Amino acid sequence: MWSCDAFNSTKNSENQHLCHDFHLVLFIFSLLYLIICFPVGLCYNALLVLVNLCNKASMTMPDVYFVNIGIAGLIISAMAPMYLLGPANTKWAIWNFNNEVYITLLILFNISSLVIMYSTTLLSLDYYIERALPRTYMSSVYNTKHVCGFIWGGAMLTSFSSLLFYVCNHVSTKIIECSKMQNKEAADAIMVFIGYVVPAIAVLYAFVLILRIRNEATPLDHDTGRLDPSVHRLLIATVCTQFTLWTPYYVTLLVNTFINAQGKLTDENYIRVLPFIKSVSKLLAFSSSFVMPLLYRYINKNFPHKLRRLLKRIHCGNQGCSHERTVVQQVMT
Repeated sequence: MWSCDAFNSTKNSENQHLCHDFHLVLFIFSLLYLIICFPVGLCYNALLVLVNLCNKASMTMPDVYFVNIGIAGLIISAMAPMYLLGPANTKWAIWNFNNEVYITLLILFNISSLVIMYSTTLLSLDYYIERALPRTYMSSVYNTKHVCGFIWGGAMLTSFSSLLFYVCNHVSTKIIECSKMQNKEAADAIMVFIGYVVPAIAVLYAFVLILRIRNEATPLDHDTGRLDPSVHRLLIATVCTQFTLWTPYYVTLLVNTFINAQGKLTDENYIRVLPFIKSVSKLLAFSSSFVMPLLYRYINKNFPHKLRRLLKRIHCGNQGCSHERTVVQQVMT
């Protein structure tokens, strides 16, 4: 998180007291997250991925995207304790900003955030395709699996450019190639544009198309091959939740980029508040890995049935339960 070391050398006691108050609030929220949100989010993300992968035959297009989001959520959840117990609280050497492990964790966080945002975006676009052309199989499970593979590949390639900026920001200036790329603000600007601006525009465009087609009555409205109506509620809840939780993070990243580009910050109000806002925004971003699997669990009406079927399969083994074998025998008879 962050500490009040920068204010200890100042003579302004008000700044010190305010900083300690902010630090206490963050500590309480972080502790609540680690006690409640972290284990629940980790378990539900694991369940989301496991239940769908064990029921591949019944997976739909939205399920594939949510498995993608669940895997990224597991990565972010695993990183949450390391950040929330971070540099100011434990003085871990791992959180030295010149440490390679810190850069690796940062890149993993960037990759996971890109996967989450673009999975949400493509879910919106594929939902429109499925409503407009339900029989074309353009948004089939088979195609969606390949799209998700491209999402992970694209996220890694996008983060590679940011990785170069971060690495070159910490290596010796004697390396000529890196001396020209020592600009952390450029890496943050790339993440804001690719990780937030582009998905936001795409989601807005998809919603305009969805609203247009929902207002137009077509013969396909009674097609039994269309997606379940609960998928629309799940889509709205997913998009609103993701952008609500991730917008503060990207906004503070953008503000911090502009401030660092202009030079040293002199306004004491910004100096006092900005670190607190940055920490809260990142805590909200981590919370997305806790909220999303819960939304999927309670809005998707097929998930409880899949979970019960998986638990029954684990309990009875590969031979099947006795009452299931009896039913099969009766049918054969």
